[in-house]
Amino acid sequence: MYHVILAGGSGTRFWPQSREDRPKQFLKIIGDRTMIRMTVDRIRRFSSPEKILVVASERLTRLIQDEIPEIPQGNYLIEPNGRNTAPAIGLAAIHVAHRDPDAVMGVYPSDHLITGETEFIDTIKIAEKFVEDSTALLTLGVRPSYPATGYGYIQFQSGELANLPESVYQVKTFAEKPPLEIAEQFLRSGEFLWNSGMFLWSANTILGAMKKHMPDLYTSLKAVSDFIDTDRYDTVLDREWELVHSQSIDYGILEKADNVYTIKAKFKWSDMGSWKSVYDILAKNEQGNVIQGEVVTRDAERSLIISPDRLTVLVGVHNMAVINLTDVTLILPLHMAERVKELVEFLWEEGKQDYL
Repeated sequence: MYHVILAGGSGTRFWPQSREDRPKQFLKIIGDRTMIRMTVDRIRRFSSPEKILVVASERLTRLIQDEIPEIPQGNYLIEPNGRNTAPAIGLAAIHVAHRDPDAVMGVYPSDHLITGETEFIDTIKIAEKFVEDSTALLTLGVRPSYPATGYGYIQFQSGELANLPESVYQVKTFAEKPPLEIAEQFLRSGEFLWNSGMFLWSANTILGAMKKHMPDLYTSLKAVSDFIDTDRYDTVLDREWELVHSQSIDYGILEKADNVYTIKAKFKWSDMGSWKSVYDILAKNEQGNVIQGEVVTRDAERSLIISPDRLTVLVGVHNMAVINLTDVTLILPLHMAERVKELVEFLWEEGKQDYL
């Protein structure tokens, strides 16, 4: 089994700590390890660096190689440009298939938090066996613990079908990030899981699905595949990548295919998608505050305050995120944390790239 880490994300929702030259996957949000180091260490508990592939831009690849030196240089797959998850996964699939036509591949984001690593390994082993013996496209679903509005959801067929392993269900539909009242309905129904963005399938199965549902992408991938391990590989990849459209694997394949299954994972998971998710996860003091750095508070509650390089003083502040760095200070209500991404887009349009 090969393990593919998608590490090309920009992490704009974690601005201003996440920057173009040091995006979210390189941040030490939890403890003293970066998010990508935690991801690799998790996989290495049951695999080896030789079986780990990393997909990222050339610029980020150089940073990752410094962070994760044990992964062989040939296992870094460089995207000429970011094209979302479907092309990135397709690029990895042709390389896996080139090495072993019968191989299974797992796909993981580089910047998610998982607690309960023994349960994670158990889930992967069950999933691996299932996709080895079938032509299934398998997603890892996580049991929701609250009505999250920042995650996508997977609705599974109630009642396990015959011949399916324990905790594996056929997928009925996918749902985008819902408003709170719909998320509450999902939770009450018991038929929905959080969509973790982690997948398992054989390389040939996902390439077959791309041939059927994304034929233009498949044609480009096939052209690139013919030149793997040749002097013309980079030239052909650059040429074909210009023809590839940006598309997520969920929309491009999983919402269209009829052989999609999900496994109900038992580990705890967060996509660490915003400052609100960081606040939710980290330990809080008696006032409900998460504090990192030199911070003084008076009558301030339920807030996230990060101030690594200077003193930050909060008085009478509630339910806020305050990220105070040497060149930028971000202040916003925690419930509006998802809007950081649009703030970054606005700053780009205003010519403030030096702060991004």
